[in-house]
Amino acid sequence: MPYIKVFSLAEARGNLRREYEKALDRAGRIWHIVSIMSQNPRAMKSSMDFYSAIMTGKSPLSRSQREMLAVVVSVTNGCIY
Repeated sequence: MPYIKVFSLAEARGNLRREYEKALDRAGRIWHIVSIMSQNPRAMKSSMDFYSAIMTGKSPLSRSQREMLAVVVSVTNGCIY
């Protein structure tokens, strides 16, 4: 099975530390989907910015509708959501 080194909050410095702190502010914890990107904080930031734009940006869909769509897509893809 492949293995990816994930940096903990205690190990995080610089940009990674800032992204982890934003994750904690957003969700109260650092989800695995976030920490798996710890090798590349720039990619993590881009991913989180993209997610935020989709989920909270201007849209004809409500936040609840967007969350429901995310759940349906995750189930369809066999992902645990």
